[in-house]
Amino acid sequence: MDTDAFHQVRPAETKDQLRFLTCGSVDDGKSTLIGRLLHDSKMIYEDQLQALARDSIKHGTTGEDIDFALLVDGLEAEREQGITIDVAYRFFTTPRRSFMVADTPGHEQYTRNMATGASNAQLAIILVDARKGVLVQTKRHSFICSLLGIRHVVLAVNKIDLIDYRKEVFDRIIDDYVAFSSALGFTSIAPIPISARYGDNITEHSGKTEWYRGPCLLDYLESIDIQSETASPPFRFPVQWVNRPNLDFRGYAGTVASGNIGVGDEIVVATSGRNSRIGRIVTHDGDLPIARAGDAVTIVLADEIDVGRGDILARPTERPEVSDQFAAHVIWMNQEAIVPGRSYAFRVGTQTVSSGSITAVKYKIDVNTREHLAATTLGLNEIGFCNIATALPVSFDAYGVNRRTGSFIIIDRYTNLTVGAGMIAFALRRATNIAWQPLSIGKQERSTLKHQKPCIIWFTGLSGAGKSTIANVVDQKLFAASHHTMLLDGDNLRHGLNRDLGFTEADRVENIRRVGEVAKLMVDAGLIVICSFISPYKAEREMVRNLVGDGEFIEVFVDTPIDECARRDPKGLYLKARSGKLKNFTGVDAPYEAPTAPEIHLETARLQPEQLADEVVDTLAKRGFLSLK
Repeated sequence: MDTDAFHQVRPAETKDQLRFLTCGSVDDGKSTLIGRLLHDSKMIYEDQLQALARDSIKHGTTGEDIDFALLVDGLEAEREQGITIDVAYRFFTTPRRSFMVADTPGHEQYTRNMATGASNAQLAIILVDARKGVLVQTKRHSFICSLLGIRHVVLAVNKIDLIDYRKEVFDRIIDDYVAFSSALGFTSIAPIPISARYGDNITEHSGKTEWYRGPCLLDYLESIDIQSETASPPFRFPVQWVNRPNLDFRGYAGTVASGNIGVGDEIVVATSGRNSRIGRIVTHDGDLPIARAGDAVTIVLADEIDVGRGDILARPTERPEVSDQFAAHVIWMNQEAIVPGRSYAFRVGTQTVSSGSITAVKYKIDVNTREHLAATTLGLNEIGFCNIATALPVSFDAYGVNRRTGSFIIIDRYTNLTVGAGMIAFALRRATNIAWQPLSIGKQERSTLKHQKPCIIWFTGLSGAGKSTIANVVDQKLFAASHHTMLLDGDNLRHGLNRDLGFTEADRVENIRRVGEVAKLMVDAGLIVICSFISPYKAEREMVRNLVGDGEFIEVFVDTPIDECARRDPKGLYLKARSGKLKNFTGVDAPYEAPTAPEIHLETARLQPEQLADEVVDTLAKRGFLSLK
């Protein structure tokens, strides 16, 4: 690592683009710095400057001076609070280089927004308030920048005017930061004393810091050489869309993520291993002989092979990893903590896998000390190292090799919110030697023999709602009609299969996951499987639904008011829970997420168990699950 700014400066030969972000603790002056850069680079029009002057009177925090932070703090909430909340992207250009800058928030609660801004940046300007020095959030943002592959840092010691431009304070901050960041793997750290408010050392050297001999900030940004240090990664083309305007044309549209490819070159579809050659490289302006990183093109292959959205095209000699299990660093971005075993959707490159899970949190990372701490879950803004499994194999590279094909996001399947982001470290090879064994007799043959259609009848509801009672009556009625059934009850399975599980959220998730897998095997055997479980979380009930075919999961909501459940209290559990003697009890100190659209809704207040069981059997018959011999 080189902390001398001059060592990284070179004359700019061609006008390229530098993507950078500003980050650091709250109120360190990130938005003001970008506003000052735009102003001093003559990128603000006269009418914008006049509007900025008016806004500074209303929202500004700099007295009679123009508040340059308002150029990028566009949200009304940001202006009222004087902070950055969202990521603001700005473009500006100079005669030597063009720039795309991301202004990221400093508050810890918006760490996920900062990580978003850092994901595509090549350089980070980490601001430090000269009066406060290196803070916890400074360290957090530095660690995230390192984790996300940023190797060049400008340590901008801002508000140098408020400490009377004292060199000894500047030197002490540099020493503190270098001591902390020495293990983060930065290639260069360029410390620059600045005053974003007054423009010291932003675009011109300041006479007030004669002791500083390095470049001003803009000179450094214009001159730093990033491209020549980066080894060219292998060719990767994630397919975004299959372009089929007519029967005579089939192309695969996308953007070249890395490397280059030419007409006639061999390629392979990473997941399937099918080979072909590049027939054409099509663009709006005509065909190209070669496509390079960043080019948006449509590739036409010489052969008709199966390629779909999410597939990665690569050279046969430089294939990415393909696996359904991998280890990764994860930044968690949701208020609700990670629950190992819970089903999430994963988007890796352009491929979305609708079902996957964090199988284990190996450890979480203390951002101040980089210490690995024992953990079983991750909370909001925490960073950890996790094992992940996806329902289908995905193609990827290690993040350290290729940022574009080594990153992914985690999506809540029900809210469609992004709840996490990750950087893949390596494939877990435990599953690579495991293949599906073909069976001679399948579900169809077994169910035909039994004269019924197999399914899962899933009873859910609060403890004491009557699930087991109704499920048992349904089982008796089906058995009496010569149907082949199996009743799985929550209490019974906790005596055997799930005896090692408690009642924490993670254990409840694993409990239902195991039950779902068992129920699926029984459906494959042609059985009607009756399951009676509190199953308090929608996510896990939906996970079981997705294990079987369409229409083979019948959710039955046994709807009983909690006061009635507590009145019945057949096991005395509500009394214990309400007195504090029983923890994590559903409906008291643990949540129950009621079904919103169950196939069958049983309101126990109006009918007896026998009548409610008849409703279930009648529904099964109407849906064709019960066939006469």
